[in-house]
Amino acid sequence: MEVVEKITMPQKEKESIISQTVSSYGGKLMSYIRPKVKNTEDAEDILQEVWYQFSSLTNLSEIVNVGGWLYRVTANKITDRYRKKKTENLEDFVYEDEDGSFSIKDILLMDESAGPEVKMFQDEIWKKLFEALDELPEKQRLVYVENELNDKTLQEIADEQGENIKTIISRKNYAVKHLRNRLRKLYEDLKS
Repeated sequence: MEVVEKITMPQKEKESIISQTVSSYGGKLMSYIRPKVKNTEDAEDILQEVWYQFSSLTNLSEIVNVGGWLYRVTANKITDRYRKKKTENLEDFVYEDEDGSFSIKDILLMDESAGPEVKMFQDEIWKKLFEALDELPEKQRLVYVENELNDKTLQEIADEQGENIKTIISRKNYAVKHLRNRLRKLYEDLKS
């Protein structure tokens, strides 16, 4: 009976590859993860799980496309994070951020693999959001859409429109108040 010996790379070589990979991909992966989770702590936990899985591999040199492998594992870890939630309550996906604004962007951009209930809720939010946006004056709607959905800073919007930053901030605040009031019913339905 022939015994096949598994050849593993020397520890120093493995540590060097891990170090170089963390250095090359750490920031990129965090930038990929952060918009998909509620907070920085969750993002850091996911990234740590990815690095742990990567460092646990027996022979790192066998990975043909390290970047592709890392992004695939990261996407799976993000999906796992949503699946592991102790409750399937949709209110877990709705929250108020630090400044008290009702944030729905994370729900709207959540991967459809989070489940059919989430997909149905996303569709309803998009519908209600666009109805509420249509009720806003054009300039307020434009500021909100550019800032929240197109990720432009308020300063960029002010510069593009040739407006004072305070005017843009005011328009955004009016839009947020209107949307919060219009979407509050949806939020309350979730909590009940």
